[in-house]
Amino acid sequence: MADLLEIRGLRIEATAYPPGEAPRHLVLVDDVSVAVAKGRVLGLIGESGAGKSTIGLAAMAYGRGGVRLTGGQVLLNGRDIRGAGPSELRGLRGREVTYVAQSAAAAFNPAKRLMDQVIETTLLHKLMTRQQAEARAVELFAKLGLPDPENFGRRYPHQVSGGQLQRAMTAMALCPKPDLVVFDEPTTALDVTTQIDVLAAIKEAIHETGVAALYITHDLAVVAQVADDILVLRGGKKVEYGSTDRIINAPQEAYTRALVSVRSIAHVEKVFPDAILSVQGVTARYRGTDFDVLKAVTVDVAAGQTLAVVGESGSGKSTLARAITGLLPASAGTIRFAGRVLSPDLAARSKDDLREVQMIYQMADTAMNPRQTVGTIIGRPLEFYFGLKGEARRVRVQELLDQIEMGAGYLDRYPAELSGGQKQRVCIARALAAKPRLIICDEVTSALDPLVADGILKLLLELQAREGVAYLFITHDLATVKAIADKIAVMYRGKVVRYGSKTEVLTPPYDDYTDLLLSSVPEMELGWLEGVLASRKMESAGN
Repeated sequence: MADLLEIRGLRIEATAYPPGEAPRHLVLVDDVSVAVAKGRVLGLIGESGAGKSTIGLAAMAYGRGGVRLTGGQVLLNGRDIRGAGPSELRGLRGREVTYVAQSAAAAFNPAKRLMDQVIETTLLHKLMTRQQAEARAVELFAKLGLPDPENFGRRYPHQVSGGQLQRAMTAMALCPKPDLVVFDEPTTALDVTTQIDVLAAIKEAIHETGVAALYITHDLAVVAQVADDILVLRGGKKVEYGSTDRIINAPQEAYTRALVSVRSIAHVEKVFPDAILSVQGVTARYRGTDFDVLKAVTVDVAAGQTLAVVGESGSGKSTLARAITGLLPASAGTIRFAGRVLSPDLAARSKDDLREVQMIYQMADTAMNPRQTVGTIIGRPLEFYFGLKGEARRVRVQELLDQIEMGAGYLDRYPAELSGGQKQRVCIARALAAKPRLIICDEVTSALDPLVADGILKLLLELQAREGVAYLFITHDLATVKAIADKIAVMYRGKVVRYGSKTEVLTPPYDDYTDLLLSSVPEMELGWLEGVLASRKMESAGN
């Protein structure tokens, strides 16, 4: 079978312009060769900065932010598109090759109906009449398992869930009947129950339409369910390339073996009698709405202990964090911390209330000021809470950098000069600077590749053992929960539906929702997705 896409000796370069420094030449991808035939899926996997998305975009002869394709060939249907002119590229992008981004929410225009956006490229390239394009879109909505396919396109982006929006973006990519689709982390931001539905829909759509696909992800268990072949990347270079079966079951390189065996943290749950945080019957709603997002939630966590809060998107996990921190005042119930009742309103809390409860956010990129150095970012809470300035502040910042295993060499660097894992470590150091007694971790590893995420989790556990800090860990990753939690609260539609020690919550019999959550965590084995879907189909038929 002839290869639809063939990349030969690809080299991609860029130039960085650090503030106050001379321009820096970077090689992002170095001598990478791969091929994918029609009807097959190639998975690209590796840590942050490995070059996965850069190669995916190169398949469209595109480099963002000054990135340049400086060597090799990108052959699409036998012709090298690296040398194509603007007119030819406009003709093939959206016609022969399409792209599915990680964040569908950011990719759709909120002011336009879904149907108009799904068929826009197809009409732009004059591939079908509007009637034909709409019929094609409805057909894809049905294939992708979207509700009420005939009328789904009449909705606006805000009227559908994140998983439905991701499937609508897949429909947009497939509508023009392209030869190649580039899927760039399409399920990373989704909870496990939604992820499995989207994965199944993508796999079925690829199979039925016969397109070739590049599937970019940092999750080897996910790519094992959809890819025929896998390319493992590190630092812009090929580490290993072969069939999915061989990469998963007989990896040859040490780095690939580390990816396959990641998340080996052995954590024995801790039990303490006295809670430092006690949430009692908390109910909350957002201003301007007429429904409660949290409904009589009761949980607690002791000093030195980790409470994991799990559930699908919209279950109330992050809203609970906002209520605890005072960002969303509770309408009922009480929140006690270290024996005192916290005011529901952030503005009424004391400086100690603010200092002792810190938060680390999911997206380190948006949680830091790009114009401030690492030293300034970590130093701000030292000055605000403790009045440290000058040399005393600098010494303490260096101590914190040592704690997060980065060292003083990063003191004067800017966020743009750090990897994803390093940025998250700086956010951890900033939280630790306040000497908190509770840290709320909101999806802090979900955007990181497995090895980096593993390092962050181990760091958090080491800091907890040393500092005695309590964690409230919000996540949709059940593997993370098993690795670090002492207690678990399972949330569904604003309520806690299962709560107790890790052993209690993860020991059957389960309620229906917890059973669904646990069964939706991808396993690193071929055929797992088909097995789960078949099992659920049988259960549904039995009911």
